[in-house]
Amino acid sequence: VQLQAFGGGLVQAGGSLRLSCTASGITFSRTAVGWFRQAPGKEREFVAAISRSGSTTPYSDSVKGRFTISRDNAKNTVYLQMNSLKPEDTAVYYCAARSVILTHLPVRIDEYPYWGQGTLVTVSS
Repeated sequence: VQLQAFGGGLVQAGGSLRLSCTASGITFSRTAVGWFRQAPGKEREFVAAISRSGSTTPYSDSVKGRFTISRDNAKNTVYLQMNSLKPEDTAVYYCAARSVILTHLPVRIDEYPYWGQGTLVTVSS
């Protein structure tokens, strides 16, 4: 299984970026996907997740209303649209996947066995 996250970069506060996460070696349509981030000197934290069908999309309180997660199963890709970016959104963003079904949509780091390499998002003030 390989996950690749890309789309990060430098953006001014108030701007937007769209991250993409592509997957291979896995039946993508049967996979829950999550986005996490890790800021310098901080622990990795949950950002958003999306169920296999795309019908369930929980968000962390810090990004709710500004970020939108979506997926295109035909392209084996999950997106994270980030609007109204703030300097505190600066972090390395990781996507993660899980194909073994749980009774709930996973939002914890330890619930995801597969991880991408991360893409850096820097928001300047």
